[in-house]
Amino acid sequence: MSKNSVAIVILNYNGRKHLEAFLPSVIEHTSKSIEIHVADNGSTDDSVDFLTTEFQRVKIHQLPKNYGFAEGYNQALKNIDATYYVILNSDVRVTPGWIDPIIELLDSNHSIAAVQPKIRSEQVPEAFEYAGASGGLMDKYGFTFCRGRIFDDLEKDQGQYDSPQQITWASGAALFIRAKLFHQFGGFDGDYFAHMEEIDLCWRLRRAGYQIMVEPQSVVYHLGGGTLNYQNARKTFLNFRNLYATLLKNLPSTSVIWIILFRLIADAGAALLYLSKKRPDLVWAIIKAHWAFFSMIPSLLKKRKAGQKLVHQYKIGPPNTTAIYPGSIVKEYYFNGLKTYNELKHVKK
Repeated sequence: MSKNSVAIVILNYNGRKHLEAFLPSVIEHTSKSIEIHVADNGSTDDSVDFLTTEFQRVKIHQLPKNYGFAEGYNQALKNIDATYYVILNSDVRVTPGWIDPIIELLDSNHSIAAVQPKIRSEQVPEAFEYAGASGGLMDKYGFTFCRGRIFDDLEKDQGQYDSPQQITWASGAALFIRAKLFHQFGGFDGDYFAHMEEIDLCWRLRRAGYQIMVEPQSVVYHLGGGTLNYQNARKTFLNFRNLYATLLKNLPSTSVIWIILFRLIADAGAALLYLSKKRPDLVWAIIKAHWAFFSMIPSLLKKRKAGQKLVHQYKIGPPNTTAIYPGSIVKEYYFNGLKTYNELKHVKK
């Protein structure tokens, strides 16, 4: 493995049960030369006492309050010096050899900014996990999906996505990223609190010409919904609000307005779907997300300008659009009946 320094950083908030269940695998399968950090986001349980007693190897960073996932990592990483950060959820179980293939990939090509491993489900180990699967992707309308997961359809892992390839975004559940680039490009947007912040950061990096990759030789298992359940109304609100923020901050000026308008209209379909499932709380979450987004537009326009300045300052080439799916994933899934990524590759583009 590279001589470059690697720091694993786990953010914790009242997550003693996750630390107890998953941290032993991280310690077991991580070389002693690699530092393991836990940043505690103002927990009110006994997480810190538990770590201090049971895991002397772990370096503990106590934050004064719960900053959320995005700003919590920004605060913690200010004080951690490394070549590569491994941003790891507290509910991830790692496997032997999970670090080396990714660090070797990063070392081999300095235009690669971030890499994720293959992520399987802890609850259904033979299947991919929702948050990342074997690489995060996006269509031209900003709808996200994965190799191994389109909307709520999760595939079984049968080796069909075992090749490394460029992706649109790397999952924040297990994100390997160059520390220098994390800081140069502004880190995560702390106003997101949680969800979509890794997509926003990866988009800025790709706009500057960098590549985002998946390396499936590295395998981890993610419990998922460790902070908020996937069908939680708060998560739905954050996902929709933060998606619009991400679109406004990153889309080209030629398409930003019409794509956002299209997405606002398309959300009516999502609302009808939730109503059919008798989830009015999720419909209300979408409505609140829209209003929250509208109120954020002035500040988001300032962030858009600041992001453009960073991209211009640190770019290594033209915007990287390699991993954008040129069609509509909604059309392929709901109207053409295509449920897997491999089927999409055979669609006329």
